[in-house]
Amino acid sequence: MTALPQISEAEYEVMKIVWKYAPINTNEITDRLLKTTSWSPKTIQTLIKRLVTKGVLTYEKDGRVFVYTPLVQENDYVGQESRSFLNRFYGGTITSMLSSFIENDRLSESEIETLRSLLSGQGHGEKNGRKNG
Repeated sequence: MTALPQISEAEYEVMKIVWKYAPINTNEITDRLLKTTSWSPKTIQTLIKRLVTKGVLTYEKDGRVFVYTPLVQENDYVGQESRSFLNRFYGGTITSMLSSFIENDRLSESEIETLRSLLSGQGHGEKNGRKNG
């Protein structure tokens, strides 16, 4: 897969709305973000335009309304960001990351049990949407 465009934290907030509700128009995006942020409608419109320019969003004009749909799937973007995070901070290995969290008591007992369950299921043909390698 080719590398996906980098998006800012603010742009990511816009994308979470689009991924959840697409197709969605400008006013709907703005209304939803005004409930959870202190951004102005103009700021939100600027973020949307940046995402279109970056090739993450596309739109169709329906009368005077712009309706947006994502060009990048959420799981593809999250996967790329996860790999980037692992490479940057933990040498690319999830084992290093988990060891760090476990050694610093950042995982609860229930989280550790969930990980055990996921790991034991991985060897039995369950890939949970993940690619090996």
